[in-house]
Amino acid sequence: MSPYFILVPILVPILAGILLMTFPIQDYKTRAVAVESVVILNSILVFVLLLNRPAERLYLFSFVEGLPLTLNIDGMATFFGGLVAFLWPLATLYTFEYMRHEERVNTFLSFYTITYGVTLGVAFAGNIVTMYLFYEALTMVTLPLVIHTMTEEAQKATRKYLNYMIGGTAFAFIGIVFYSLFCTDIEFVLGGNLDVANLGEYANIALLVYVLAFFGFGVKAAVFPFHGWLPSASVAPTPVTALLHAVAVVKSGVFAIMRLTYFCFGADFLKGTWAQTVVVIAAMVTIVYGSTQGVRENHFKRRLAYSTVSNLSYILLGVTMMSPLGLVAGLCHMFVHAIMKISGFFCAGAVMHQTDKNYVYELDGLGYAMPATFTALLISGLSLTGIPLFAGFVSKWSIVQALLEQPSIMGYVGVFVLLYSALMTGIYMLSINVRGWFSGGTAARQDSARFHDPSWLMLLPLAIFSVITVALGLNAQALLAFVQSIATGTF
Repeated sequence: MSPYFILVPILVPILAGILLMTFPIQDYKTRAVAVESVVILNSILVFVLLLNRPAERLYLFSFVEGLPLTLNIDGMATFFGGLVAFLWPLATLYTFEYMRHEERVNTFLSFYTITYGVTLGVAFAGNIVTMYLFYEALTMVTLPLVIHTMTEEAQKATRKYLNYMIGGTAFAFIGIVFYSLFCTDIEFVLGGNLDVANLGEYANIALLVYVLAFFGFGVKAAVFPFHGWLPSASVAPTPVTALLHAVAVVKSGVFAIMRLTYFCFGADFLKGTWAQTVVVIAAMVTIVYGSTQGVRENHFKRRLAYSTVSNLSYILLGVTMMSPLGLVAGLCHMFVHAIMKISGFFCAGAVMHQTDKNYVYELDGLGYAMPATFTALLISGLSLTGIPLFAGFVSKWSIVQALLEQPSIMGYVGVFVLLYSALMTGIYMLSINVRGWFSGGTAARQDSARFHDPSWLMLLPLAIFSVITVALGLNAQALLAFVQSIATGTF
């Protein structure tokens, strides 16, 4: 297949979103069919591309000599691009029902669709400069989604989102400049291509630059203390928060850190250094902080947001082990978290859409009125907690294996952190279902009887995510084999 085909699935949703903004469709059904058709078509194009990967990179142009813009489909691009292409049609389907009675729906769906193409640009970038440009574009195209309701709270959240992202990308840019000066080739290569032999007295500076870039890209990955934008962004419509927390923005953050660590600086250069210690501790602190705040938070979506803060650093904890097994663990949890967390947010959105209830203490008895929604939420919660027979156990066990691959104090502390977080996750997730099914008695059930589950547009994605969560918990060999092949460079 020609490498020019890589451009097609990036450009199709971007152009479709621009067309919808330019020529708005007022009829609800016509608009829904048009947007969903474009998204499904684009996902088909992505999977055709991934199954017939071009043998060569696509060179676009160069800013200056040595800084080209390129696209390439390697194992990492296949993993992230495939995940995005699978989730986006389901997220879009859910969006139609949720946004049915909202204002400025054409504008919302325009940017929602454009974001699909930009996220694929992050996935398919052939080097760190190309990835950085799409990474920055992702911030710009998601800003209108966060501010969509135009309330004072939404405007405040958007300003915070923008400030955090600008600060993060400034630190990431420092890393890119240094790396471009001391690398043998700017293209992504497993093992990294930093010219270590010629670093000399700059070795410690290289480690410092890596840490700065880690925290720079870590802003999108909600690494403490740069996580504050994520809970605040929960003010956006649920399809946006699910998009931000499970698919596009935060996953682009952890994906960028994986590229930076394993495909630029190189795990062998970083392993055993003070820089590794710093980033491992940052991941652990974030896990403890996020899971603890999840227990304290009573707002439904913000509770899930703090859960995302914690779980993103599960991924980073695996990644910062600087080993193939660590990358396997990070990729595995990246996939699993995307499935179970988008399901959790869609459950929260369904409850808020059907009942207008935003806080956990308002959910008494709703499990009887919305059994399908609360069943999906229970499956998501059990998986997030890491209960065996659910997908979350598989990915968390992989992280434990990476931590204990070479026994050390840091590894043992990491296992303790995971156990603490599992306890907190069980409390903040399962307590929601306890309220839904068992609190309030007969009076609460009678009061909630006027509510019901949403339409199939919302329930179908929940059913699919729940089935995948259980199926992966029972048999995840195919997923583990796939990420193993990526981490070892055989795919």
